[in-house]
Amino acid sequence: MGERQLTGPPSSLSGTALDRDFFDRPSEQVAPDLLGRVIVHGPVAVRLTEVEAYGEPGQDPPAHTYRGLTPRNAVMFGPPGHVYVYFTYGMHFCANLVCRPEGVGSAVLMRAGEVIAGAEVARARRFPPGTAVAGGSGGVSGVRTKRISDRDLARGPARLAVALGLEREHNGLDCCAGGPMRVLAGEPPDPGLILAGPRTGVSTGAETPWRFWIEGDPTVSPYRPHAPRRRTRPPG
Repeated sequence: MGERQLTGPPSSLSGTALDRDFFDRPSEQVAPDLLGRVIVHGPVAVRLTEVEAYGEPGQDPPAHTYRGLTPRNAVMFGPPGHVYVYFTYGMHFCANLVCRPEGVGSAVLMRAGEVIAGAEVARARRFPPGTAVAGGSGGVSGVRTKRISDRDLARGPARLAVALGLEREHNGLDCCAGGPMRVLAGEPPDPGLILAGPRTGVSTGAETPWRFWIEGDPTVSPYRPHAPRRRTRPPG
C-alpha cells in the first residue's frame, strides 16, 4: 500500500474533547483508540498516528510503573487523562497519557503524529533561528538552514513532545479539564488500517504487540528493536 499523503488541518480541530472515561480503561485498549485523535497544546495540534501501551505495576517490565510508585512516576498513578512527561537519555522529553483508575499506574506513550496546526511553531521549537549544529571533531560547522519536512516534525516520541512544547513543567497537566492541553475526538482511521506489533527500543517486553500505528501513514516512525549499548573499555 502506498504512503498516505499529509492532509493539512482537518475539520477535526473543532471536535469535542475526549472525557476521562475514555482513558479509564486498560492502556492496550486505549492505545489503538487514540490513533487519529488530535492532541492540542497551545498553538500546536498533532494528529496521532503511532502509540505504545504500557501496563500495570508488576506486569509489564518496561513500564515506568513496573516497580511501583516513585516520585518520578507519581502522575501515572493519578487520575486517568493526565499527561506524564519524563526526561530520557539525558536530552529528550517524551509524553504519555495516563490510563486506568487512580492508584493503578498505566499509560500510553505518544510515539508519532502529523502536525495539523501550528507547524511553523513546531518547526521553530526543533531548531530556533541561528541554532548551531555540531560538525567535524565535535566543533561547530555553522547554523542549521535546512527546513524540517512536515512529515518529520512529530515523527518519533521526542520530536512529538518538542512539537507540542511539552517539558518537565507540563508533567501532570489534566487533558480532560478544559485547560491548555486537550485530546480532541479527531477522525479515527478505518479499523483495517490499524496495525499492531512489538514495541520499539525496549530491552524487555519488546515482543508484547502493544505498539499501534496507522498503516501507510508517512509520519509513523521507523521500527527499531532494542540494541544493547556497548561498554567502552577504559584506556590502558
